[in-house]
Amino acid sequence: MRILVTGSAGHLGEALIRVLGAAGHDAVGLDLLPSPFTGVVGSISDRSLVAGAVAGVDAIVHTATLHKPHTGSHSRAEFVETNVAGTLHLLEEAVAAGVGRFVFTSTTSVFGRALTPPAALPAAWITEDVAPVPRNIYGATKRAAEDLCELIWSQHRLPCLILRTSRFFPEPDDVDEVRAQYEDLNLKVNELLYRRADLEDVVGAHLCALERAPELGFGRYIVSATTPFSPDDLAALRADAPAVVRRLFPACERIYAERGWRMLAGIDRVYVNDSARRDLGWEPAYDFRRALEAVAAGEDPRSELARAVGAKGYHDVPTGVYTTRARPSVSAHR
Repeated sequence: MRILVTGSAGHLGEALIRVLGAAGHDAVGLDLLPSPFTGVVGSISDRSLVAGAVAGVDAIVHTATLHKPHTGSHSRAEFVETNVAGTLHLLEEAVAAGVGRFVFTSTTSVFGRALTPPAALPAAWITEDVAPVPRNIYGATKRAAEDLCELIWSQHRLPCLILRTSRFFPEPDDVDEVRAQYEDLNLKVNELLYRRADLEDVVGAHLCALERAPELGFGRYIVSATTPFSPDDLAALRADAPAVVRRLFPACERIYAERGWRMLAGIDRVYVNDSARRDLGWEPAYDFRRALEAVAAGEDPRSELARAVGAKGYHDVPTGVYTTRARPSVSAHR
């Protein structure tokens, strides 16, 4: 297939171009930032550029976006222009060009305030049935873009699958207090329990979505590492997460102690990937158990693909922990 990948200079976009190309597909990258994985340089807010990029492609994987880190550096209008209008341009031009399938990379951030129950309540069990409650312009615009995908499917029958991805970025956490309390790898391994996925598994979910889109037509799916928890664990997770982890992984306490690591005191939500595994035929490989075994063996728990892609950064001027190299003034990567 000839596949257009937007956001090709970002983490997921680059990884998709690498994997799709290796599988024999004709993968074309579109991004604001020139890169070895970007064949079309420009913005998805440019309708004419989008029309030219979409012509002749069989499928679109739309990963380009303004992210949560941009909420402090970009206006709400810029978020709407990129995340909403840019997505609409791609969808409408896809219909006009006769594109056969469309995969949209969304985010678990669309759930917003629904992710954090009041302190006295158990952790939230987050499935696709949870109603989003917008927390910021990032989540609000990604949810709006999801709704546009559903609209185009219902009116034009362009198969559209939406993947609500959890954390997979390699940059440190953006909360100062969290970074001060946990070594970076320690925190990322902890997050595999409930709100993180390895980049290789996220790519795998997108490949499954590309394959299944014509059959499924439309759907929203949570993409995160498979959690070891069940709904019966939610109250205990909120009150004493280390006790729950000790019960499920008896060796964890020793492995962590040898490295000076810590488990999170409490966990407020758990992402559930059951629908994605069932409907997409997706089989994620990188979970907490695998990471724990790798750490115990002195190995890097990340996939080879995640290590190869590395960190990207999100800003062209110093803006907290996410700045690692120059970026265009208006960003659009995943």
